[in-house]
Amino acid sequence: MKPSRIKPYHIIPASFLMAIACGTLLLMLPFATATRQPAGFLTSLFTATTSICVTGLVVVDTYAYWSLFGQFVILVLIQIGGLGVVAVASMIMLITGKKFFLSGRMLLGDSLNFDRRQGVLHFLTDMFKGVLTVEACGALIFAVKFIPMMGISKGLWASLFQSVSAFCNAGMDVIGPDSMIGLRDSYTVMFTTMALIVLGGIGFVVWFDVISGLKEGIRFRYSPAKVFSHLPEHTKVVILMTVFLIISGAAFIFAAEYSNPDTLGGMDLADKIVNSLFQSVTLRTAGFASIPQEKLTELSCTAGYVLMFIGGSPVGTAGGVKTMTAFLFFINAFSYIHSKKENLVFRRRVPEEIMKKASAIIMFSLATVFVFNILLMSRGGISHTDALYEVISALGTVGLSRALTPTLDSVGRVIIIAAMYLGRVGPISMAIFFTINKNSDNMIKHANGKFIVG
Repeated sequence: MKPSRIKPYHIIPASFLMAIACGTLLLMLPFATATRQPAGFLTSLFTATTSICVTGLVVVDTYAYWSLFGQFVILVLIQIGGLGVVAVASMIMLITGKKFFLSGRMLLGDSLNFDRRQGVLHFLTDMFKGVLTVEACGALIFAVKFIPMMGISKGLWASLFQSVSAFCNAGMDVIGPDSMIGLRDSYTVMFTTMALIVLGGIGFVVWFDVISGLKEGIRFRYSPAKVFSHLPEHTKVVILMTVFLIISGAAFIFAAEYSNPDTLGGMDLADKIVNSLFQSVTLRTAGFASIPQEKLTELSCTAGYVLMFIGGSPVGTAGGVKTMTAFLFFINAFSYIHSKKENLVFRRRVPEEIMKKASAIIMFSLATVFVFNILLMSRGGISHTDALYEVISALGTVGLSRALTPTLDSVGRVIIIAAMYLGRVGPISMAIFFTINKNSDNMIKHANGKFIVG
């Protein structure tokens, strides 16, 4: 009998559970709160989960409730959660000179969704260098606004917190009780936050592909169109999907909220455009709010469901089912409708296994949304719109709420904690985690059956 080995689909969910447990214990310390009174277990657990899962839903105000130590713990959890527990642990091993075995490389590759075992450590090193550079630049830009507003020490801390939280798509801040509503006319803060959200959510693979393509374009003097055409298929799809979702989402929100006095109605045209754009970007799993979410129209909430469900892109800090997954899901349906034998993207065939995986992720994610929505609504007194917005936000690790999170009872908070955790590790990962004998009948060929669809 072969000795059992712990698989990556066991280790990755377990690593997040361990990080949540450590964060909970640290946040329960008396000096983690501003009042020096120990936070309750459920409050600490909820905050640790929303931080490590880079969601941003909160039951207490981050700015006022937690001390500097508590905020520091939250920020560390956000950074670890955004990059991945396994990735951060692997980077620490590299820095300290620890040796990497093949199993460690495989685990790291699975945690990053990296499809090649060779070069994964080089990818990890470049990723961390890029992350630290981008977050530092973001903090410096924020400091221009926050230092005059808060003073040097608080301004620098708020700038660092905002930069890391935005890049990791966490949506938590220490600016004040109203998120970014008071800064919605500050274009420096708004556009910097949007840039960090997009850079974190677009995926590190896209980063390096674009940088490599730009270097090649400069060297051979290619036009922008030719540079784009030379990019890998994955990167081209992600860029196009990201641009499409942001612009279409902003246009939809602009139209739906244009005359709403509680959101965009009282703004001038420029502010309406910027805040529509910001709402579209933040719905892609970021969670910052420049307009009150509970005042949104039903039309905007519907658009929000879609944007939150799709989320960001693979191998990044964002959540959701991911842009590539949604794209392939629709491509598969399109190919069937047009009787195509192969699924082609930019004249390249998409492997059947990838198409199955995309369909499985969509299916499990929709089923999870349905189950958690029923569970939350069963608590009573919660409207369908508010419950669905909260659930998709938690599962997509978005962090936007229609003012529902702080009002939840203990059971409701546990439901959202479970949703945030499941959304971070992924419904498909948990499905694999609980599957037994996954490959037992893969070699058996059965006779075709007769089935009628549609």
